[in-house]
Amino acid sequence: MPAIVGVAQVISLGNSSVFHIGDVYSISPVSNAKTFSGAGSFNTGDGLTVYNNQSSTNTYDPDAVDQGNYLNV
Repeated sequence: MPAIVGVAQVISLGNSSVFHIGDVYSISPVSNAKTFSGAGSFNTGDGLTVYNNQSSTNTYDPDAVDQGNYLNV
């Protein structure tokens, strides 16, 4: 149903966000990310003790594209 929209002030939009006014059939925001982290990086909890004496993170990535956003419509 069509509507008349007055003034809209947008202060900021984050990454992969959608600003929409009016009728729409489909909104499909798409994003991707690659995270490199070492041993014990995502550990959470109270009183946590982690021992990583010889830890290394392999960031060598020989391929050009891991998972593209093409064909995501």
